[in-house]
Amino acid sequence: MTENQVSYIIRGSIFRVYNTLGPGLLESAYEAALKYEIQKSGLLVRSQVILPMIYDEIRIDVGYRLDLLIEELVVVEIKSVEMISNLHHRQLITYLKLSGYKLGLLVNFNSGNIENGIFRKAYGL
Repeated sequence: MTENQVSYIIRGSIFRVYNTLGPGLLESAYEAALKYEIQKSGLLVRSQVILPMIYDEIRIDVGYRLDLLIEELVVVEIKSVEMISNLHHRQLITYLKLSGYKLGLLVNFNSGNIENGIFRKAYGL
């Protein structure tokens, strides 16, 4: 599967989770539900994937974690905040840069309309 095909399945899962749970829960609740929904679609999902930083050819574990990594292709960063800021967008781009993955989805489940709470970010595509 390509990143775009995986992304399409993830988006459908995001809508199912949002329509079932609605806004206002903790990020961890959405992460668990979204992982379950994506797995039901038959895709490989890993959660809280450790993301080391490489600096001057040295691997440094500074505590970064990818919320979800799907099919070793797409990173999903989950938020449940009043408003997505530029910092959240930059965080996902930096995670893509550090990890080498090319596509990420930033999702804010605390949104009045989930369609407006999903942001697609690409790095190196």
